[in-house]
Amino acid sequence: MTETRKPIHLAVYDTYADWETGHTTAHLTQRGHEIRTVALTADRPVTTMGGLRIQPDQALADVAPADSALLILTGAQLWDTGDDLAPFAAKAREFLAAGVPVAAICGATAGLAREGLLDDRAHTSAAAAYLEATGYAGGAHYVEADAVTDTHLVTAGPTEPVAFAREIFALLGVYKPDVLDAWYRLFHDSDPSAFPVLMAAAEAGDA
Repeated sequence: MTETRKPIHLAVYDTYADWETGHTTAHLTQRGHEIRTVALTADRPVTTMGGLRIQPDQALADVAPADSALLILTGAQLWDTGDDLAPFAAKAREFLAAGVPVAAICGATAGLAREGLLDDRAHTSAAAAYLEATGYAGGAHYVEADAVTDTHLVTAGPTEPVAFAREIFALLGVYKPDVLDAWYRLFHDSDPSAFPVLMAAAEAGDA
């Protein structure tokens, strides 16, 4: 009997940094995961930083942790200009309290910092000073790394979409460890020796 996977929810909002989740969503979809876009309201499209228009699949209020495998929060200018996106950080708190993973990159990490979700977890972001400006209490847990996973929470800075994807894939068990290592070496390091590993795994159906 085939296991029914829960969908992965991708938060979308105006000024959403569309390049930050491209690797994540493309490869999750290729591996059979359903991506559902979530906005404050589902009745109007949002416009990304790159000028793309996205019609959301669901309203944020209708998303329950029990019906999701993961909530992804991307960067956006709106994280730094007011409280418009605070409901997404509150939803992240709801997810984490239920033991359902959350992944946040770039400005979304500041939103989680303001929500108090980084006070007791190892995390990273664009820079330590960026999060310090939020007034959060988690500075002692800041890690200088491409991406960090701690207690169901993935964080990454804006220049590390591939490392962000790697942590998500590891968290969800999308690839076996050796295949994930090869995937990262190919897409992050342009290591040609990684390509045959991925091809062999694909041919064997053993990724």
